[in-house]
Amino acid sequence: MLQKALADAGYPRRITVACSGGPDSLALAAVAAYFARRGHVDGHPLAVGAVVVDHQLQAGSAQVAARTAEALRELGLDPVEIRTVTVSAAGMGPEAAAREARHAALEAAADQQGAGAILLGHTLDDQAEQVLLGLARGSGTRSLAGMRPARAGTGHSVLLRPFLGLRRADTEEICAVEELEPWHDPTNTDPAFARSRTRVEVLPHLEQKLGPGVAESLARTAAILQLDADYLEDAAESTYASLVERDGTDLSLPEEALGALAPAIRFRVIAKAAADAGGQQPGYQRLLAAEALLRRQGSAGPVELPGGVSVYRLSLAQLERPAGAGSPGGAASVPRERARCGKLVFRPQKPPEK
Repeated sequence: MLQKALADAGYPRRITVACSGGPDSLALAAVAAYFARRGHVDGHPLAVGAVVVDHQLQAGSAQVAARTAEALRELGLDPVEIRTVTVSAAGMGPEAAAREARHAALEAAADQQGAGAILLGHTLDDQAEQVLLGLARGSGTRSLAGMRPARAGTGHSVLLRPFLGLRRADTEEICAVEELEPWHDPTNTDPAFARSRTRVEVLPHLEQKLGPGVAESLARTAAILQLDADYLEDAAESTYASLVERDGTDLSLPEEALGALAPAIRFRVIAKAAADAGGQQPGYQRLLAAEALLRRQGSAGPVELPGGVSVYRLSLAQLERPAGAGSPGGAASVPRERARCGKLVFRPQKPPEK
């Protein structure tokens, strides 16, 4: 699996393993160490380093990080470093905040090590849990598509998940064969976290009631939806680029063309306009409210979207008024060129950061 992942990534000459000390990432480090000892993958030179991120969220986390780093050095990985981070949950949940801090530390370390790829130890079980959580939240295609085997990072490295086809029990077996003693994170079984409840209670219950293979089926669903999500994303991106009109910080989309789109593309185009105007990804209900402006008579709105973006519908009559004539919702600065149809206008409510 690792061999194929590195081949698909173009055989980076140096990689960095993200290791928490748990069985999944420790098993991945052991497999990577095998190729490090050989010095190549399929004849392509390879060097392997590692990073241990200490989130400082539990008592004794520094000791866990130090033991993990020592185990990685004994495997032959070089360099091995520990990155200590401070997790700030401002504006997000604790899991999301920890993930953001961890990824920032990993990418900074990989850049410093000159690594072309960061290896993450997520397994098929993690993927199944991700899909279940997405279903519980009522998420769309992109969320239900789960984690990608490979995706670009924010730095110079690609993020690789070569174990997405492997069960968690398999990684525990690798650790046993390699005589490694993994650390078991107590939060993985803490019922305070939705992911932990999914892991310990929900998925085993489904396997018991529906029969074995539920995790594999959920992971297969994610793989199928990744293809669908990619196609829809590409179609929405090209459609948005062809429709968007700009006037300073305001963005607009012609309602006639927007209304003619298939709903799956139309909602994505509206979401892209909101993000392009400086907002955040709107939830489904907010997207429904913005899209409903297309069925209003005359100028309408605003509909407020997350991130400080307001959406208005300007009618054809409003667009044809002379400049300075005023308009509902304070949208007088929208271009007054002669138009064939109304528009949805996306306006940031705060100036962009410099």
